[in-house]
Amino acid sequence: MSKSHSVWVSRPLFPEVLATLAQYVDVSVEPKESKRTPEQLRAKLAHVDGAIVGLGDRIDAGVLAGNRRLRAIANLGVGYNNLDVPALTAAGIVATNTPDVLTQTTADYAWALLLAAARRVCSAERWLRAGRWRGGMRFDDWLGVDVHGKTLGILGMGRIGQAVARRGAGFDMKVIYHNRSRLPDAVERECRAEWVEKSELLKRADHLVLVLPYNAQSHHAIGATELEHMKPTAVLVNIARGGIVDDAALAVALREGRLAAAGLDVFEGEPSVNPALRELDNAVLSPHIASASADTRRAMAQLAADNLLAALGHGPNAGHPPSLLNPEARGRRTGET
Repeated sequence: MSKSHSVWVSRPLFPEVLATLAQYVDVSVEPKESKRTPEQLRAKLAHVDGAIVGLGDRIDAGVLAGNRRLRAIANLGVGYNNLDVPALTAAGIVATNTPDVLTQTTADYAWALLLAAARRVCSAERWLRAGRWRGGMRFDDWLGVDVHGKTLGILGMGRIGQAVARRGAGFDMKVIYHNRSRLPDAVERECRAEWVEKSELLKRADHLVLVLPYNAQSHHAIGATELEHMKPTAVLVNIARGGIVDDAALAVALREGRLAAAGLDVFEGEPSVNPALRELDNAVLSPHIASASADTRRAMAQLAADNLLAALGHGPNAGHPPSLLNPEARGRRTGET
């Protein structure tokens, strides 16, 4: 039986999440992941009331032009720089994201990258798999840098940054951070973290984890100048967004030994990756998978579905999406207040 609303899902999702949607709305699901042009996105969104999209789906004023039906966009991710929120708001289209549910899993992955980069895990594994371990090794082969007892620096101290900081206690680390605004004293104590200026963060950190949102102000927050101020023994980890780091400048610093190693899950222009980074043994690279555990991706998909249903007036949260980005847009396309 036809439902009152129809939604488009831009990628395959867990069957149980799709079943939740199908209780209330007609659902059209793409059978595979693909990159779509603005024209293709405009066509997909022209005849639906809502959509679940991912970070690769750029929804801006051009895509929305002429659309008189769309009421809600649910983003699969805590970050939403793929959404032009002001354009969505101006059009009266509700936008949501999926915060909180991926915090702990993403923080776990930051540590996976940090440890792998610091202790040269990936390059050593490649060397072993290539059959090059044929006898004894020199005492000074495969020397990495220690993590325990060192100084952990965090740039961006939101939910994920705080989760990364709390894990530092298990490694007996000194934790310092920089954020636009200092955390409350109680949160600093819980995280065992000290606020410092960005310049001091760069100079003192043995391991620097980036967990800040991407915007015009954070573009190349770590560039050639910032890299010059870091220790040559330091490890840089980026689990935030591509563009926060100047990848070309980072590749030069790594190649010249002005930085010990880097662990990167995000890149400028991804899925393209700077070829210079791919050539470096002291760079651990992964394809934007920090939240990719089965439990967390399922929770993200379910939250996106709950957001979308609520925005369209269905389900237990009808009218009140759990993670609304633009409350001023709510109800504008239906005349509600």
